[in-house]
Amino acid sequence: GGVAAGWACEVGGRFDLPELGVVGANGLAAPRHFRTPVAWRDGEEAGDDDGGGGGGGGGGGWEVYTKFADELFVHPQKHSPFDVVAWHGNYVPYVYDLASFCPMNAVLFDHPDPSIFTVLTARAPSHGPAAPPLLDLAVFPPRWVVAEHTFRPPYFHRNVMSEFMGLIRGEYDAKQAGGFGPGASSLHPIMAAHGPDVGAWSGAMG
Repeated sequence: GGVAAGWACEVGGRFDLPELGVVGANGLAAPRHFRTPVAWRDGEEAGDDDGGGGGGGGGGGWEVYTKFADELFVHPQKHSPFDVVAWHGNYVPYVYDLASFCPMNAVLFDHPDPSIFTVLTARAPSHGPAAPPLLDLAVFPPRWVVAEHTFRPPYFHRNVMSEFMGLIRGEYDAKQAGGFGPGASSLHPIMAAHGPDVGAWSGAMG
């Protein structure tokens, strides 16, 4: 019944869980926490009273947006877009609660590379499993940072990939001067140097 907001990303490949390597069996995103829909039919139609819990049937219907050949198309319809009883295949939509992510972190010294926070990775389908990622989806959740004699906020650095960051809730430890609240985002192009603001640097240096 509420309003949802977020970011949308389109990538020319599919998302997979990253290889855990020396992390082992437990850590980061677990397959069991990804939820897929079950067969269920929503028979709601335009004009029905959804009691505040539906997706638009109480109004004039639904608008379904699709993308084809780099163009967006909209199709109005008077029946729910979720009136699907079942489907065939194994490529289905899914949701993942970022609070389920199990972060790995330094416990003695140094700042770990952000790749340790990767939830999903998308690779070019034509280059096989050894292909460099087209996009890595990472999350920096609330966590203990217990390193000794270490500059704990993200240090100044450059990336060989463009970096887009959005804040969902809370405060980002590298931007303490204000102006970067929930819903804010930043974009750092390839090889553009970036790092913490003065307040975060001063706080980390004591």
